[in-house]
Amino acid sequence: MNASFIRFFFLSLLMVLLQVVVFNHIHLFGIAIPLVFIYVIMKLPLSLSTVWVLTVSFLLGLAVDIFSNTPGMNALACTILAFVRRPVLSLYLQHGSDYVADEPSMRSFGMGLFVRYALSLTLIYCLLLFVIESFFMFDALYLVLRVVCSTLLTFILILCFDSLSPGRREKRL
Repeated sequence: MNASFIRFFFLSLLMVLLQVVVFNHIHLFGIAIPLVFIYVIMKLPLSLSTVWVLTVSFLLGLAVDIFSNTPGMNALACTILAFVRRPVLSLYLQHGSDYVADEPSMRSFGMGLFVRYALSLTLIYCLLLFVIESFFMFDALYLVLRVVCSTLLTFILILCFDSLSPGRREKRL
């Protein structure tokens, strides 16, 4: 087995466990919810085929759905997030440049690119999740407030997790 596969398996297991046991019970001011398990989707290797990224993301979202009693909302949002991950990254890369790093991180991308990448994906995920949830009851101001606050809280926690992760120094983009 590949060491990278084992590392991502345990990272996925840890993040789902943290999300279900700890972060699902945090509701800052009844609005902001940290959704840190999407960090796994952000960290998936860029060399991984799209089919595998979609499958892993769907299963990750499904695992959170099962333990959070949310009927498929996370699975749908995670699958869409996995689908837009590479196009979002290509928005921030210069035309004609190639991916230098296999795994997205602050160390491999540099602070600026990783912050834009992580913030964009976090915003997309929070927007998707809360729009799916708001189909049942719609309040536009509350929706915008939840998206913005949850995005900021999740983004800050993702940056903290990424800064804690050990990694080798790689060339920056």
